[in-house]
Amino acid sequence: MYTAHFGLRELPFGITPDTSFFFGSPGSQEALNTLLVAARSGEGFIKITGEVGTGKTLLCRKFLSTLGPEFVTAYIPNPYQEPRALMLALADELEIALERDVDQHRLLKSITERLMQLAGDGRQVLLCIDEAQAIPVESLEALRLLTNLETEKRKLLQIVLFGQPELNRKLELQSIRQLAQRITFHYHLGPLSRDDLDFYLAHRLRVAGFGGARLFSRAAVARLYRASGGVPRLVNILAHKALMLCYGQGRQQVERLHVNAAASDTIATSRRVPRFAAWRQAAAGALLAGVVAGITWVWMR
Repeated sequence: MYTAHFGLRELPFGITPDTSFFFGSPGSQEALNTLLVAARSGEGFIKITGEVGTGKTLLCRKFLSTLGPEFVTAYIPNPYQEPRALMLALADELEIALERDVDQHRLLKSITERLMQLAGDGRQVLLCIDEAQAIPVESLEALRLLTNLETEKRKLLQIVLFGQPELNRKLELQSIRQLAQRITFHYHLGPLSRDDLDFYLAHRLRVAGFGGARLFSRAAVARLYRASGGVPRLVNILAHKALMLCYGQGRQQVERLHVNAAASDTIATSRRVPRFAAWRQAAAGALLAGVVAGITWVWMR
């Protein structure tokens, strides 16, 4: 790709959550600190919300990698499951050996015994659930009942919910009001600010091995912010495409026109382009398509 051209060891703007690229912006660092303090308190539920693409999964993985050996962690990335399936997923994460056709009573008893055993060993069990807005209400209630298990000092199981704002509306339901009352810590993760975006780009480029000066011009950064709204996932997509176009033209600095082309080629951001600039949008998209075709031809050769 363009790594050698810009002196990079790896691609700097992938959309796969990679904790080595975690950027401690004021918002994300405050969210991480909230999680760490809440986890050590050993109480109830913790909730982290944020719009699509604001970095909830990356924050979750960074949080899990930061915890010490006194924690036993479980991670469920797909919670759209009925209560029994969710309990089986938790048992699997806690390495509980179960019979093939274990009944519900034995399943819950096995989980309880495992939690008691870990508490006796001085370990704290923490379950992180990603995409928590997708959890069925019945499964949320099953999780709440699990958090009833406790010693005289603390809960046997802590649960951290990472979800989109729809999770808040689900928690307002009368049927699960007891769970909402048990959320002792919460944080809403927002987009990057304009100033944060400049540092975010520099941080990811530095982690990827870039040792030069400014790779994105100030005009390019300003356009990137307007096109992405500061949402990290969109920033990564646009920055990656802009670097491809810059490389295809043999240039060493990303300019505004490169970001314009990237934005016009991205469904989630093309609507941000002003109507009077539609002709620029079409021209930029054609330019990007031509550059990508040229790069592909070189690879095939």
